[in-house]
Amino acid sequence: MRLFNNLRTRMQVLSTQGRQVGAAISGLFDLTLHHQTRSARTDHPNPLNRYGKKCFSQTDEDGLTLEILKRIDCLKKGVYIEFGVGDGTENNTLILASLGWKGFWVGGDTLRISIDPNSDRFAYLRDWITLDNILPLVQQGLSRISSTHIDVISLDLDGNDIYFAEKLLASGLEPKLFIVEYNGKFPPPVEFQIVYDAKHSWKGDDYFGASLTSFAKLFERFGYRLVCCNSHSGANAFFVHGAYSAAFADVPADIEKIYVGPRYFPYRKFGHPQSVRTIEQILGSHPAQLAAPDVG
Repeated sequence: MRLFNNLRTRMQVLSTQGRQVGAAISGLFDLTLHHQTRSARTDHPNPLNRYGKKCFSQTDEDGLTLEILKRIDCLKKGVYIEFGVGDGTENNTLILASLGWKGFWVGGDTLRISIDPNSDRFAYLRDWITLDNILPLVQQGLSRISSTHIDVISLDLDGNDIYFAEKLLASGLEPKLFIVEYNGKFPPPVEFQIVYDAKHSWKGDDYFGASLTSFAKLFERFGYRLVCCNSHSGANAFFVHGAYSAAFADVPADIEKIYVGPRYFPYRKFGHPQSVRTIEQILGSHPAQLAAPDVG
């Protein structure tokens, strides 16, 4: 029995040490990734990349979104749409909701957060998106939040994205900023886009979406300019309406100096763990304590 107890104690010690080693390796991974990403931002020929920061987005998209909107004087209380939001805890538009914007999400997943069904500043439309229903979904969402215009669109559906972007733009929608996920495997000037399939489901391989060049040519047709790709992951491209081109005079005209290749390495830990209560408060599902309580 003593031998058994000694063995059990030893196994517990080894298990604890194993967890500590695992945590140390994870921390070292994040530290290395942080330094690599910082270098990727500062060394990139596009000065806009230096503004990349993570808050709610998967990587550094939030900082880019804020800088772009700051330059075009559109930080206060706009309207957003986001297509493809996962479980609702890592999104490109949560940072806008935190600034008091209103908007809606569209996606096929179950959210981890609770939503106020009577809210007039946020709605979630759960549906499988196709070319046939995307415009009715937009109208339904705008009606839910009592809005008639859109300032920012974010699109990340791992598949038919370029076809959806074209459908939205061709309908007359003119957001000031349009964020899309591109397939970073294909550098400029390669043109690539998957064949449209209403039932497409990403298999975790390189058959998804469209190349940066293909997106750039599409957006150029509708009067938009590519201003940035995010440095951390090389996954999101930012297009601004041509009316705001003057605010990006420092951005290179050459697409090859804007392109970022794929770096799909998210942080294993970023700050404290995400709480759904934080997101629910931002979206209005829980009332925010914006002012200090009156203590008499």
